[in-house]
Amino acid sequence: MEENRRVRKRDRYKRLITVGEACVLIAVELVLFGLMWYRDYEVTLTLPFWRRGNWAVIGMYGIIIILFTKLYGGYRVGFFRLLDIVYSQLLALVCANVVGYLQLCIICRDYVNPVPLLKVTGLETIVILIWIFACRFLYAKMYPPRHLLLVYGYKTPIEFIDKINARKDKYVIEDRIHVSEGEQAIKEKILQYDGVIICETKAYIRNELVKYCFEHSIRSYVVPKLSDIIILGAEPIHLFDTPILLSRNQGLTGDDMIIKRIMDVICGFILLVIASPFMLISALAIWLYDRGPVFYKQDRLTLNGKVFKIIKFRSMKMDSEAGGAQLAKKDDDRITPVGKWLRKLHLDELPQLFNVLKGDMSLVGPRPERPEIAELYKKTFPEFDYRLKMKAGLTGYAQVYGKYNTTPRDKVKLDLTYYEQYSIWLDLKLMLLTVKIMFQKETSEGIASNMTTALRDGEKVQIPSPVNVKPEGLDESEDAFYDLGKTVQKTDK
Repeated sequence: MEENRRVRKRDRYKRLITVGEACVLIAVELVLFGLMWYRDYEVTLTLPFWRRGNWAVIGMYGIIIILFTKLYGGYRVGFFRLLDIVYSQLLALVCANVVGYLQLCIICRDYVNPVPLLKVTGLETIVILIWIFACRFLYAKMYPPRHLLLVYGYKTPIEFIDKINARKDKYVIEDRIHVSEGEQAIKEKILQYDGVIICETKAYIRNELVKYCFEHSIRSYVVPKLSDIIILGAEPIHLFDTPILLSRNQGLTGDDMIIKRIMDVICGFILLVIASPFMLISALAIWLYDRGPVFYKQDRLTLNGKVFKIIKFRSMKMDSEAGGAQLAKKDDDRITPVGKWLRKLHLDELPQLFNVLKGDMSLVGPRPERPEIAELYKKTFPEFDYRLKMKAGLTGYAQVYGKYNTTPRDKVKLDLTYYEQYSIWLDLKLMLLTVKIMFQKETSEGIASNMTTALRDGEKVQIPSPVNVKPEGLDESEDAFYDLGKTVQKTDK
């Protein structure tokens, strides 16, 4: 108990410490850039940039590097893995310096020698690496892994536990308890840990535990149901003295749709021009390998279940689906050597820009699923159709924060989060984050070799316990609402 209080007390200052660490790094980066500017570039400018103009350039560079680093999560030393932090920081540095270089060329109205900026980039890289390791060391000393209690309900959370165990630097599940052991027993256990994870429980149990954690200032991590995510986008209204949350559930407004379409056309055309050399090289490599067709067209689903022909670079052998529709597997022998590289670098998806310009897809939205695969998912999880309330996208929330083999349930949850929190700024953020995930292997990781879809066998496994558990066949989408001790089953649709 005393240790828990000390941890919670230190948590109050975590944000302040994080901001302080970030300020140190930003200050060093600005000093290095400023020295380079005054030594190598100032002399190329005319008098209007004397003094105040120099400070404006350095300040603008600081703003750019802060925005990119914050966007890619480079300051979240205690949240991401070490390699993720290094990758995020270096990617942000490269993006900021590219923008900074273009800024210099515009200011000078001429080609600027990039060598000084490259030297500063090298020095900044060294500083960043030192900063990351120092901050990680400090964070590990001040904030050791949180010891958590897992409260679970009708379904064995084996896969979820595996995900948590993959981050032993941040979380340790010390114990687990089934909801059947009773509310009082669970509450007594909660007080012994730094936090509690509430997973796959009925709504009334979860609500009681969340309120209990709030009363005792204990962290609670809740795996949400679909209805929870739908409420995320609700608007608080005050017609009278009772708070009401309004979920309109009507999708994008008319002005949102117009702005989104304009952005799709403009950005899609710009991206097509930029990507054209890579598309030409990819097409040539595919044709030279087996003299087969370069493009591959396939039926996919978009807004309101409309079927359209998606265009991709062919990454598999020409007879790869003679046995029927199936997702790509790990080490799939249907994928050609050229296709492996195209998939690894996500170059196979570039022709989808034509679908975006045509209007079949948007730049940002749910991943377009095949009708055959979608039907298989719907048999186990009917709410998979919720994704069709949005136009399919080249990138999206589930693509950025999930993986190729993310389960259908989690895909829907991620895509619904995007749907409920939609804004043009979120679209811009997801497009910039796509640059980050393009070179991460796990985002293109296939399903297991013995599977056809991303459905997990564990999704149908029941808890091996002698206590009363949820009957077999009752889907995750169903929840229980309790009134005067009577249970009414209601689907979360």
